Amino acid sequence: MTIKLSAVSLVSSLVLMLGGCASEQVKDSSAPPSGSNTSTALHSAPHSAATAVAPRAGAGRTLQDPGSLLAKRSIYYDFDQYDIKPEYRPVVEAHAAYLRSRDSAMLRIEGNADERGSREYNLALGQRRADSLKRALLLLGIPDQRIETVSWGEEKPRPEGHDENVWSQHRRSDIVYTQE
Repeated sequence: MTIKLSAVSLVSSLVLMLGGCASEQVKDSSAPPSGSNTSTALHSAPHSAATAVAPRAGAGRTLQDPGSLLAKRSIYYDFDQYDIKPEYRPVVEAHAAYLRSRDSAMLRIEGNADERGSREYNLALGQRRADSLKRALLLLGIPDQRIETVSWGEEKPRPEGHDENVWSQHRRSDIVYTQE
């Protein structure tokens, strides 16, 4: 009984969420938003692997099209957080739609952190960020064996520097297609 009720709740929540997002404008998420402290998780919004996600702008385009949401390959996080912010949901959903439409596509999610914290802590935080994005893709119907995760911790800063603006660009998960 509980399992059936949960499935109904998941489907109902997904329908309500997608209906509420239909008129939402998509922000440019190629760079981290300034001053954003929202850290609501994508995985806290229920999704069903059996339910198709409504197509969004850019979902049917190729990975090489710079005007597509698929061209956005980084998800940025707040300090010490690994929850996917709502403004990145369209990007995650576009990549999930792309993966669902191409059975041979595989990807690696690379988690990153800024330089603050110990090396061990930053590796663990980068892994939590990569795993959080993987969980979101799994909830959107992508099979586990098509997604690899790795943490670089603070080892791959982009760009170089030592202030909050630069650190906000280090706190990210990068989507890297290993096979299209």
